Amino acid sequence: MTTMVLAAGDEFVAPGVKDFFLPPIFGEVTKPMVLLVLSILIIGAFFIAATRNLKLVPGKFQFAAESLYDVGRNTIAREQIGAKDFKPFVPLILTVFTFILVNNLFGLIPFVQFPTMSHIGFPLAVSVLVIYPVYHFVGFKRHGFVGYLKHQTMPPGAPWFVLILLIPIEFFQKFFLNPLTLAIRVFAAMFAGHLLLLVFTLAGEYLLFAGGITVVVAPIAFVFAIALTFLEALIMVLQAYIFALLSANYIGAALAEEH
Repeated sequence: MTTMVLAAGDEFVAPGVKDFFLPPIFGEVTKPMVLLVLSILIIGAFFIAATRNLKLVPGKFQFAAESLYDVGRNTIAREQIGAKDFKPFVPLILTVFTFILVNNLFGLIPFVQFPTMSHIGFPLAVSVLVIYPVYHFVGFKRHGFVGYLKHQTMPPGAPWFVLILLIPIEFFQKFFLNPLTLAIRVFAAMFAGHLLLLVFTLAGEYLLFAGGITVVVAPIAFVFAIALTFLEALIMVLQAYIFALLSANYIGAALAEEH
């Protein structure tokens, strides 16, 4: 796990936020930074290997790549953006989905065991620096500056006295809150899940070596840790899917003719 701090004297010290701030590997470079770069190399190598020798009857790598592409293209982009506009955004949605997925799954890989997205700065960077500019840019491009602001903040048919309250709320949500909640959602899930795994794993180890009757209880903690590992794997995949889904949804909403 992140650290192996078990106890101070005879007292168990529970893991916390401090365990997510790892010491630099060299210079100012930390483990999450290395994992972020490694994820890009893994994704690039996977798709290059999978598409290198395409066959009518796909092999394992080609089948996996085609399945991921199908999820990004048809399940997410086409459904959320619409059949008319989705094609230019397929590479973005597929990249975001696989990037978040690989960085989440790092939390389950032995000797790595750290989900990169449990550091708020990384999902925030993807949301604010990539997704946020894209969907507002395409919205302004399609509707014009004033038209897009009206499109995002003034639902058609709403009475004027409702708009007085609704316009600032919608403006705050669409231009400030959406990119933050997009990032916080995956960060919170990865942070909480990894923290729970730390608690049960380190608690089980502490109980095992503390001596006395606690040895009997230790297997229970390990069973919970194993069960949480499977649950966390599911959540990691779901959070990557939800991040890509909402990203496509924001783009689709920006392009839509009707609010």
